[in-house]
Amino acid sequence: MRRLRSRGRMMLYGSLLLLAFGTVAVVSACEDGGGAERQPEPAASAPSEEGATAPGGEQARAGKVKIGFSMDTLLEERWLKDRELFKAAAESLGAQVDIMAANGDDALQIAQAETLISRGIDLLVVVPHNAEAMATIVEKAHSAGIKVLAYDRLVRNASVDMYVSFDNERVGELQALAITKLVPRGNYVYIGGAETDNNARLLKKGVFHVLQPLIDRGDIRIVYDQWTDNWVTANAYANMQAALAANGNDVDAVIAANDATADAVIRALAEQGLAGKVPVAGQDADLTAAQHIVGGRQTMTVYKPIKALAQAAAELAVKLATGEAATANRTISNGKIEVPSLLLEPIAVDRSTVDETIIADGFHKREDVYRSVETK
Repeated sequence: MRRLRSRGRMMLYGSLLLLAFGTVAVVSACEDGGGAERQPEPAASAPSEEGATAPGGEQARAGKVKIGFSMDTLLEERWLKDRELFKAAAESLGAQVDIMAANGDDALQIAQAETLISRGIDLLVVVPHNAEAMATIVEKAHSAGIKVLAYDRLVRNASVDMYVSFDNERVGELQALAITKLVPRGNYVYIGGAETDNNARLLKKGVFHVLQPLIDRGDIRIVYDQWTDNWVTANAYANMQAALAANGNDVDAVIAANDATADAVIRALAEQGLAGKVPVAGQDADLTAAQHIVGGRQTMTVYKPIKALAQAAAELAVKLATGEAATANRTISNGKIEVPSLLLEPIAVDRSTVDETIIADGFHKREDVYRSVETK
């Protein structure tokens, strides 16, 4: 099995290489460093005709690629990694990156995106907090001649130019496959992500694609199913407490939308003496999750090699900004159009594969992952 996993990982990375976009011309960096996050400024109207970016990347082709990166949040470990990796990858291609994060505030994210547009960027990259609310920003960017790349989360009901992410339905399938292998029958709890996040919906779709046949047969009973408002871990913790109280602690398995919500689930289980006894699935391969896995408190996570995502997104961004053709391997409906998409393959990780995946890739250091393991 280990040999098959290794071969699968080699095939994965080979496919990522095949999805590379050829030799990308390296343009000179802009004189203003502009890579660090800036404090929010009042929302500005679209740039004047004189300052606007010409359609088709004319300004970018002249030698300056300016990328605006509008992020939902930097309050979770995973997104800090995305910020640094995307910034480094884009700058290695000669681009200037202007990053702003709204930390879960829809109105602030819209205002920040408007500010980025007003600064004369060539391409807007968006990680939306609210998949629906950011549609207005896509329209404003297009009015200014700026293309929009949705990063990891799809913007709904808008003419997004391209979407790059991991196959999020597959993430949910991997979670459910791992847990149903351990618990083919019993009471299941599902702790979802934010209902406003399109990825959270895709994850749940993947989970229930696997669970539904077992539910229909009566093997599995969903005893609690709730979204986590705004991805706030305190809400996930309260949901898990409610699930345990409603079922007299008779819970056999939990699938959580990400590792932050899984950590909240584990805290609630620990209060009832159930941590390590009830299988828990998460995703993102956060350090805390890896520590939980080797310590026996979390069953699995789904690793999404963020470095590959950031590199692919940076190359796509430069190509879109300069008017070059960008390669997609899928189209995804966002309610308005079929969005050209590049979806990468996620990897299931459990106690037996931590070392050969997230540690071997340098995603986390071995000493950090195993620091929480108690020596007996």
